[in-house]
Amino acid sequence: MHPVVFLSGWLVLAALFAFQEWVGARTWNYNLQFGKVYLLWAIHFLLWGAICWILWWKLRDYFQRATLKSILTCIVPLSIVLSILEEVIWVACTWHFRVGNRSWTFLHRLVYFVDSELVDNLLIFWVVFFLFRGVGYYQRLREKEFKEMRLESELTNAQLRALRMQLNPHFLFNTMNSISSLMHSDVELADRMLEQMCSMLRMTLDRGDARLIPLTDEIEFVQMYMAIQQMRFTGKVHSYVAIDPEVLDALVPTMILQPLMENAYVHGVAATRGEAFIGIEAQNHGGQLRICVRNSGRGLPINGDSGHEGRGVGIANVKARLELHYGNDQGFTLNEFPDGEVQAILLLPLGFSSRLTAKSQVNSYEDQDSHSRR
Repeated sequence: MHPVVFLSGWLVLAALFAFQEWVGARTWNYNLQFGKVYLLWAIHFLLWGAICWILWWKLRDYFQRATLKSILTCIVPLSIVLSILEEVIWVACTWHFRVGNRSWTFLHRLVYFVDSELVDNLLIFWVVFFLFRGVGYYQRLREKEFKEMRLESELTNAQLRALRMQLNPHFLFNTMNSISSLMHSDVELADRMLEQMCSMLRMTLDRGDARLIPLTDEIEFVQMYMAIQQMRFTGKVHSYVAIDPEVLDALVPTMILQPLMENAYVHGVAATRGEAFIGIEAQNHGGQLRICVRNSGRGLPINGDSGHEGRGVGIANVKARLELHYGNDQGFTLNEFPDGEVQAILLLPLGFSSRLTAKSQVNSYEDQDSHSRR
């Protein structure tokens, strides 16, 4: 609704009407100059443009919320007054133009044009009125959609925070239980485990409410957890981490792997007699981020019996968070093999933060520049 843009639109409309009248006059062999015809229409529509622009800035809210009673008692009389006022100003501005071959007084010209163009002016007013109403309805609809989206986003954030808060006490309970079991047999090892747990908690606090973090940060957190478990299962567990460098900076939900690792240790490694293995793999899988947590053990519970509260909490938490983050654009499966190996596989949209993408582009440019200098 910038005045220049708004009035330019009315000038375009004037050109269309002027062209129509000029073509009609040429058809009937009347010699009219297009410039004069356009000037008359331009003054007419510029007056209406100025009137409508003033109405937009002064009476927009009133027009958009007007009831039937206010329309009949206020806006209808206003439309008549403005239609006549526009003709008064137009006749005054075009006083030097003749009508036919007669020289009319100002009053005669005014009566003539009000009689011939009052209906057209009223039509212009009411078209603009309903346009204002439509714009108001559209704005209210967009505001309603924006509020609903904001509420939905706040609800999603609240649910994600609740799920993360659900993980923290569960993880702390299991870790503290492991430390407690070592206090009577190996105080030094329990102390190192406690230091690792403090580092993990500090990292959790540093992340704050971040919903998505680079995979490399999530792996760093999980490796701290693996170090704690290595102390607990000394000499029993063989672990590995195999991450494709291409996906190291891919974004993943915060603490999405820790519940899977915890289940792998509790239900796989702890239930295995002799040596066991646990590992994490991640790579680009057809444009998606594929993360696989593998562990040896006794397989999945039979008939849905979790055998431990942790499996129900951990897996349900992971599924709920993935659905909140990605909707249907994600996948989570648990696969069991005859030898007891279990694989938890996540398929996530492969995305990177704009900051990391820009940084990688700068590094790539610097590498190319360095290579060219050599």
